Amino acid sequence: MSQHMLNSIDQASKIIGKTWPLYTFVASNPLSGYENSSFREALSSSKKHLNANLFPDVKLYRQAFNNGDINKKVLLALLKENNLSESPEHYLVLIEAQQPVKELNYNHKIDRVMAKWLSAFMDEGLAEWDMPFKTEGFYTSWRHLVIYDSEIGTTSLKEVPKTSALALEELLKEYSPDDYVDIFRHHLAALPGWTGYINHRSESNSEWQKEYPISLADYLAARLWTANKLNLPLFPETKEKASNNLILNLQYIFLKAWEQSWQNQLIKTFGNNSNSSQPSVKSGVPDAQMVFCIDTRSELIRRHVESKGNYETYGYAGFFGIAMDYKSLNESITRKSCPPIVPSAYTVSESAQLDKDKLLLEYKKKKNVQKFGDYLLKRMKNMLPSAFSYVEVTGLFYGLSLIGRTFVPRLIYQNNERKANYLESTCQPSITHASDESPALGITLQEKLEIVKSAFDLMGWKKFAPVVLFVGHGSHSANNPFSSSLDCGACAASPGRHNARMLAKLSNLPEVRKGLAEIYSIKIPENTVFIGAEHNTTTDDIVLFDSEVPESHKQLIKQLKTNLSLAKQTATEDRLGVNRSIAKAQKQANDWSETRPEWGLAKNAGFIIGPRDLTKNLNLDGRCFLHSYDWELDTNGKALEGIMKGPMVVTQWINNHYYFSTVDNNIFGGGTKITHNITGKFGVIQGNGGDLKMGLPLQSLFKSDNAMYHQPLRLSVTIQAPINRVSEILLNNNNLKTLLDNEWIYLMVMAPEQNNNIFHYKKSLQWIPSLKNNKSVAIKNNNKKELALTEPALI
Repeated sequence: MSQHMLNSIDQASKIIGKTWPLYTFVASNPLSGYENSSFREALSSSKKHLNANLFPDVKLYRQAFNNGDINKKVLLALLKENNLSESPEHYLVLIEAQQPVKELNYNHKIDRVMAKWLSAFMDEGLAEWDMPFKTEGFYTSWRHLVIYDSEIGTTSLKEVPKTSALALEELLKEYSPDDYVDIFRHHLAALPGWTGYINHRSESNSEWQKEYPISLADYLAARLWTANKLNLPLFPETKEKASNNLILNLQYIFLKAWEQSWQNQLIKTFGNNSNSSQPSVKSGVPDAQMVFCIDTRSELIRRHVESKGNYETYGYAGFFGIAMDYKSLNESITRKSCPPIVPSAYTVSESAQLDKDKLLLEYKKKKNVQKFGDYLLKRMKNMLPSAFSYVEVTGLFYGLSLIGRTFVPRLIYQNNERKANYLESTCQPSITHASDESPALGITLQEKLEIVKSAFDLMGWKKFAPVVLFVGHGSHSANNPFSSSLDCGACAASPGRHNARMLAKLSNLPEVRKGLAEIYSIKIPENTVFIGAEHNTTTDDIVLFDSEVPESHKQLIKQLKTNLSLAKQTATEDRLGVNRSIAKAQKQANDWSETRPEWGLAKNAGFIIGPRDLTKNLNLDGRCFLHSYDWELDTNGKALEGIMKGPMVVTQWINNHYYFSTVDNNIFGGGTKITHNITGKFGVIQGNGGDLKMGLPLQSLFKSDNAMYHQPLRLSVTIQAPINRVSEILLNNNNLKTLLDNEWIYLMVMAPEQNNNIFHYKKSLQWIPSLKNNKSVAIKNNNKKELALTEPALI
């Protein structure tokens, strides 16, 4: 295949993002290929090629305006800036009148054929019979079998080119090489969910990809050949649609007004907190410190935990700074447990705790018996000779199970929790390099020191309590294909408990404590013990993995568990708004008919980087990611740079994922759960075919078909740090500056050296004070470049 053709495929693939599998449903920006373009340009290109809605529906604007979420003064000012003088209601009616009509899909026939082939080839264990020739790759397998496809018509093997390269060269020989990108883009955009999954498999090089390879070139060759066989044009004529610039401008103005209104409200909330005199903790050293994930759901539980005792909480990315894969003892598979943008340097596995080898052996035996039982039941259900008799014999037992899961899901949940045999009570995590095959090799002392030190540096740690919890988070739901989307995004949609336990173990090692004291002057008191834990975001239960805690701390742990139970009670009441909140939360966690066990990260709109004192006394309604940071301790800015390069980018992915899933749930989202069908164990489709769904389902974003819950706003980041420091980081990291200049995210800096006044970032390092009484001044950074402060932002 020519290099020009490969380059054309690569350029055309920017129109599609990545579709992540259900078992690691990572939130990502579906338009990530366009992040080097401005937000508006990306929307324009996506609308042209995907025929998608890219702005919130007018009914959402109307709801926001009527609820006061869009401030009328802000909106009128933006309209005036654009020489628009009519009332907001007039423009809402105008947008409503111009709502686009969905076009007919003229690719329907070939889409149906290709979706059928892709679902058969990319199956990951759901089908009983594998597609033949899969190990030879998609194109070869398809070539051998397409001659039997009745939808295509009579075909001989000789008619189908032997390789995808030959097929593309033969099919495109009549076309100009300048047309290749447009041809490929048209066919990739026809099924963006499926092609996004091919994109994901190719780039991740997963075990399934290694065994059964597929590429965009293979797919395009098969699709173009099929189109030619069906007498469909390879390069359909597309008429340029006349876009109504006024409507597009109005949609963008309403979106900007909504976002500015949210930012103004957040700034006002900060102002209300500045007068608070409540101390951070009730004494010099807290009874316990807890490190939660920056996840928006942690904001609520942190408030309630802090109110129950002399406790201090921190926010840190939920993978706890360990770029690792986790090798599960229960599932015998290895999964990524750090952000997708971070390569995995380590592998963490389980080994027996001291003097618990026999208990681990018993645990493994029980799991093996359970696995065999599950396998046997599956074979009995699916094998032709036994299927009918199996149903007759077991129907009564299944019926009782269905009745129980339908009418008393909470009791079943409680019973399962009582019987749960946690792996963590027997095992301890062991870490090794990802390239090492033997866990016994471990990692060097210096690497352990750097992992632990990095955590304390990024959070601005000053003192140590007797008990320090590293609290990962996970979710619990039943009959939910999207359950992994409710787990930790920083852990690649896996639970964060394994990372939390690993960091706790490293922090407890005597040689690590000694090294931290001698090399870095970080002195951890002898009576401080680190414990891994997990926050169940569906029930707000916090489980401590404390089987190795010394006797000296047992009473402290007992009191802590009591207070965490009280926090669970008040947190669930706050979140669910009912009296018997724990019972309701447990029911939702195990109710197989529940379409919305929890809201996940819906309503996310802000990311706050600063000390807990900024937000401790505030109710942020679960709308903000919170990362601990102390600018005074971070003298060289390296900690802040790490936060901006890592967690800030991950939260932008999450925010964009929710935004696009909301504005066009059919294309970028998951559609309604009512008609979902799981395909291949990795994705869902609507009904019995069609495109693979790439985003969140309707029920995760909307209260009803017409009432929104998630507000589709771009992420607003607030950092408490000197402006010069932030500017220097942006100058040294062009990818971050590009995200801001192109308005994929917003940035506000709370300048501590200027009385904590807030400045808004504008393109090319322009800083605008948010308050009108701020005087325009020039600030110089270390590179001697002037940073202009222009007119104040609207309040």
